[in-house]
Amino acid sequence: MKRADKAARIGALFDELYPVVDAPLAFEDPFELLLAVVLSVQCTDERVLQVAPRLFALASTPQSILELGDARLLELIRSCGLGPAKTRSIRGISAALLEQHGGKVPAQRAALEALPGVGHKVASVVLGQAFGEYAFPIDTHIERLARRWGLSRAKSVSGIERDLCHLFEPATWHRRHLQFIFFGRQYCPARYHDFEACPICAWASSRAQRARERARWRREPKAEKKTQEGR
Repeated sequence: MKRADKAARIGALFDELYPVVDAPLAFEDPFELLLAVVLSVQCTDERVLQVAPRLFALASTPQSILELGDARLLELIRSCGLGPAKTRSIRGISAALLEQHGGKVPAQRAALEALPGVGHKVASVVLGQAFGEYAFPIDTHIERLARRWGLSRAKSVSGIERDLCHLFEPATWHRRHLQFIFFGRQYCPARYHDFEACPICAWASSRAQRARERARWRREPKAEKKTQEGR
């Protein structure tokens, strides 16, 4: 099956399963979304949904974030993980917005990616969800599923993004991004997956891909044991 045909079939199934897709992170404005996405790095959405409202109740503007001070900010966000690094990023973002953008989150990719701690994926999420721009953020779920289903053979995240943007219409990118994530969480886990029972893997993943993943799973316990013994 050609990639374009796979993408069309996957898109149709996504729309059946998830006809309405809501952004998983709650926010009132682009600044709150930007900080919530920074907090979500290597953290669950559920945890961010617990932490972010408490933070925004105390500080929801760049100036008020800076007024919190490092120690208080770290205390508020520590449970999201990577607390010191995220504290530096959030304070750096707030300072840069005040100094360079009048306290407003810019709607241009280059300006967003120039902010401390803001990479391509974070910028894409903000552009898509806060400003309605066409963007297809690639997270670990999407990277994994795109390879598993043969939608991309690219080795880099940028290559996968390019392939998916080519396969799906720009107007669908926002919902496809979320649908990939929802489907990965509900039906298509990273490890010890039942390919034959999966609504998409059953026909979209190749035998070779399944064999590669199963072989990696068989190796993982040994690698994990070796790592623990070396500590």
